Order: sequence, then structure tokens, then C-alpha cells
Amino acid sequence: MSYENIIFEVQDNVGVLTINRPKVMNALNPETLEEIARVVGQVKDDDRVKVLVITGAGDKAFVAGADISQFQKQNALQARLFAEKGQDVFFALEALPIPVIACVNGFALGGGCELAMSCDFIYASEKAKFGQPEINLGIIPGFGGTQRLARLVGRARAKELCMVGAPITAQEAREIGLAARVFPAEELWDKTMDTARGLAAKGSVALRAIKQVVDRGLECDLKSGCAYEVEAFATSFCSEDAREGVAAFLEKRKPEFKGSFEN
Repeated sequence: MSYENIIFEVQDNVGVLTINRPKVMNALNPETLEEIARVVGQVKDDDRVKVLVITGAGDKAFVAGADISQFQKQNALQARLFAEKGQDVFFALEALPIPVIACVNGFALGGGCELAMSCDFIYASEKAKFGQPEINLGIIPGFGGTQRLARLVGRARAKELCMVGAPITAQEAREIGLAARVFPAEELWDKTMDTARGLAAKGSVALRAIKQVVDRGLECDLKSGCAYEVEAFATSFCSEDAREGVAAFLEKRKPEFKGSFEN
């Protein structure tokens, strides 16, 4: 499958999606969103891909935002459709059952920050900058930024970031819980892929269960979330992965997970 705005390849069971518009700081336009959606659909049905990594081409930007050059041409209906398209794509990305890592190598602003927040966690370069600067254009985030940011960093901090519109450093992003880890720029890619390959070698049944339990648990009260955890624990306990993991531990060897349930 060919793409014009992105690059997608699979390395050691890790899918790598690179936003490839470096001349415009990897800005998101409708065509790029559509290509991301196509990759998400492809990955969902590809058993080879155990983990997905998303990054941006070049060393300046992950994604510097939406393609502002198109804004003057849009009326209210077109703006609504653009925001809905971005949200639909990011919800689909978020719903992937496999781990998704954002490898933020530079600016992650506006739609770029929203894309990163749709991933399971963020690894960032020390040079990365995060922010929701839409207020400076007289508009607000449209790809879920107000909502995911508040859930990740809290109501007050999210309001400040969206209302002030100033970017924050990677270190600040880590301190407030937006980025999981921060690495020197020259180490970011290797560190990200080390984690991705490590996850790809783990039991995919358990990985998927963890992702589902954490995400769904945040949508309900603690007791309901813990009850859901019990059910997921029991289900994972009946998998071939669990049988292999226990056997490997007792036999003092490395497990070879297959990612399947017993018949």
C-alpha cells in the first residue's frame, strides 16, 4: 500500500508510522489524517504487528499541528468535518488493542499534541516541545485536546495550557504526566524501539487486557473497574500465554508467547 504523506513499515513485529511532511513540520491535513486511518485499519487486522510506534520525519517536529494554510478556505461546516475526521481517526488509533507509543522527536503542538495523547504513552526527546496553541489563532483544540489533556494532567493544568497557549518543554511534560520518559535526542529512537521490541515479545493477551482494563476503568468508579480487572485476569489466566509464562518461570527459561487462548 502506497502513501504520499506518511511512511509505514514493519520491523521485528513493530509497526512504524512516520508522518512524512517535513517541509511543513509534518502538519496534519485531511489527506494525512486519511492515510493514518488507513494504517490503523491495516494494523488492526495484521497479526504481525504487535506494537505500533508513531513519529515524525526529520528532527524538528513530531507534528507541529494542523495545516493552518488550509484554514482560510474553510467555512464552519468544513471546519466541523475536519475536526470530526481528526477525532474519528484518533479514537480509532486509541482503540487499537496493541500498545501504541508516540516517539516525539520535536514539536508536538496542536494536532500533534493531540495525536501523541491518543497513543498509550509518550517517549520524548529533550528537544521536544508540547502545547495547545490554538488560542493564539482565536480558536480552540478540535481533535480532542481539551478532553484528553484534562484527563492526563488535570483540569487546572489543562485549562492553563489551552488558555495561555504557550509550549512546555519535554521535562515539564514529564513532570505533569504528559510524557512518560524523556531521552537525549540521539538516544530517543533506540530507546523507543527497545521498549517496542520488548513489548512485542511479551504476551499479547495480557498486553491487550491491561490496555482495556486501564482505559475502561477510568470511565467508571473504582469498584466497577476492579471488577472488570477480575474478569480480565481470569480470561488472561486461561490463555496459552499464561500457561507458557508460568512454565517458563518454573523451568527458568525465556518464555515464547504465541498470543493465543487455549482451545
